[in-house]
Amino acid sequence: MNSEVKHALKNTSILLRKWSAMSLRNRIAFYYTIATAFLIALVFTILYFMVESIVYKQFDDEINNEVSEIFLDAHVTTHDFTSFSRFKNFIDDKATNFTETKHVEKESVKVDTEFIQLVNNEGQVVNKSANLARNVLAFKPGHAKTIYFNSAINNSTIRQGQLPLFSHNGIIKGYIIVAVPMTKAIIVLQDLQNVFLFSFPSIILTLFVLTRLIAGKSIRPIERVIATAEKMTQPNLHQRVELPYHQDELYRLSATINALLDRMQDAFQREKQFTADASHELKTPLAVVKGTLEVLVRKPRERDHYETKIQFCLKELNRMARLIDQLLVLARYESSRMNSHRDQVLLQHTLENVTTRQHPIAREKMIEIQIKGQEKSTVSADPEMLEIILENILSNAIKYSPAGSVITISVEQKERSTFCSITDQGIGIPEEKMHAIFERFYRVDESRNSSTGGFGLGLSIVKRLADLQQIKVSVNSAKELGTTFTLTFPFT
Repeated sequence: MNSEVKHALKNTSILLRKWSAMSLRNRIAFYYTIATAFLIALVFTILYFMVESIVYKQFDDEINNEVSEIFLDAHVTTHDFTSFSRFKNFIDDKATNFTETKHVEKESVKVDTEFIQLVNNEGQVVNKSANLARNVLAFKPGHAKTIYFNSAINNSTIRQGQLPLFSHNGIIKGYIIVAVPMTKAIIVLQDLQNVFLFSFPSIILTLFVLTRLIAGKSIRPIERVIATAEKMTQPNLHQRVELPYHQDELYRLSATINALLDRMQDAFQREKQFTADASHELKTPLAVVKGTLEVLVRKPRERDHYETKIQFCLKELNRMARLIDQLLVLARYESSRMNSHRDQVLLQHTLENVTTRQHPIAREKMIEIQIKGQEKSTVSADPEMLEIILENILSNAIKYSPAGSVITISVEQKERSTFCSITDQGIGIPEEKMHAIFERFYRVDESRNSSTGGFGLGLSIVKRLADLQQIKVSVNSAKELGTTFTLTFPFT
């Protein structure tokens, strides 16, 4: 018993593995064929029983007509058993008229004609048509109404109608039974049944093949997705899945896959850009720090010399740290992980915080920072992002302003907007270079040894953080006269 159970479980496991390995096209065709086979079988069954019911009804109507003729010819107006039993020869004459010939063999039965039989309440034959010979029609006792059923004579199917006959006081005394042949109808029903039975497997097999072909054509976009995914590597991330003609679920799937590939390509490009930017900008200060330290370890030197070189290295390391911070800000923005949390911010308070942090740098160049305008202006912005924007603009203004100059910060409201302008008296920006100042690593002074020590990332960060908060940034500059950066805050 245990071996049989193990064998059955093993066979079941094999079938499940084969089923799980079946392709999507075959599974779609199989499920559809099973469902359609059930519906076709149901339709065939309903059609067969409808045809059979119609055929039986026609025979039953024929039996009723024959019974009506019998009543009419016998001059009987009620179902009176006594009246029928008086006509001993009537039934024979009536049945004889139904035949195509006037001679009926006593020992054989002609099954292509009608039969009549009269029985009492106990089922004993009182009279019957001569064409029945030695045969009798089937009798079903105990029925107070007319019934119809099938029976057979000499292996030939007939349709019988059994009508109750009553006495004068309404008691059933017997039955008149009329039968008609239905051999040809049975042949037709059998032929119909055979057509259904033999056509059913052919229809199902054809349906499975056609469904498999249609399913294969329908899932062709999925195969293209698979083929594209299999070919997808780092060098060809630009490839996309061809969109189907019909905008159905497969179209949505292909579009979603393409959108995913777009995001993957963007992420890879950002990573590639970040790596290239970091390596490009860090290579020079690292080389400088390395060269300085290598010179220091070659031979002993004075303490002042060590301190000077160490301070220089620390300055370079601080610059690299600031550069990495700025690159990370850009990477966070471009990866959409940096979301703004806008709130009502008192602009005057934010400007005071920024100028306080930049004041030591401005004091070294004897630059004065003035804040003018409305003191209680509020704007809708992310406080931390707004400080980064203002600090980068102000830091640039200090870098490119001459010693002893003035930087003016003004705030005003007009036309349902708030404007914050930062104006310096610096070297200005040439008109032909205005279009590129917000690009990363772009510097108006392209010399790497510029005393300003900038990276060309500050304004790029300003632009991206401003766009994130729907703040408009505009620039107005004239060479050797100064530059004005204006932030336009939407109405709150």
